Amino acid sequence: MEESGILIKGNKNGLNALVDIDKFSGFDEMLRFLTEKLSKGKKFYKDSTLYINIDIASITEKDMSNLKDILLKEIGVKEIIIEEKEINEKDNNFFSGIYEGKTKFIRKTVRGGQSVNFPGNIVIIGDVNSGAEVYAGGNIIVLGSVKGNVFAGTTGNDKAIIASFLLQPEILKIGDIITISPDDGETPRYPEVASIKDNAIIVEPYLTNKYTY
Repeated sequence: MEESGILIKGNKNGLNALVDIDKFSGFDEMLRFLTEKLSKGKKFYKDSTLYINIDIASITEKDMSNLKDILLKEIGVKEIIIEEKEINEKDNNFFSGIYEGKTKFIRKTVRGGQSVNFPGNIVIIGDVNSGAEVYAGGNIIVLGSVKGNVFAGTTGNDKAIIASFLLQPEILKIGDIITISPDDGETPRYPEVASIKDNAIIVEPYLTNKYTY
């Protein structure tokens, strides 16, 4: 990836734009840079298909619609296809503990049918709705409710944790250990933390400083 955060490649199927949105201050700056970069060669891109490889969890549906409208108008491509950004497998090796590693912040709810995958920690400022899936090589922290599927420590890290203001997952997995929420029982109305102890997943109330050394 170039330092600008955008890499343009062409192949027999069309044009590929690889976008690292984390290198920009926000969606608007990214779109401006992308438009400027594509405009330099738009006479070659006319009537071609543009594939944009980007972390779709970082942009809203409205942003996605604006991106397509602007590029179709400004660049003259015939079609734009948004593809989920692929994580480089070699990045999976950097996370090994509870408190270290890169962290991805998602400032919206992960809706049913959506999937988020990151090799480090994931912090979601929103909910994880039923039918949604979240995969993290490290910890998963949700500042809202969890009603979907959450998988922490996906690279085999059994020290990872999953924390939420309201923990009601359909499936919860840490490392190689998986559990399914019971169908009945009263749901606690306080934050909880799931972790592995004695080769089993346990869920406990969050206590201040409990996970601070």
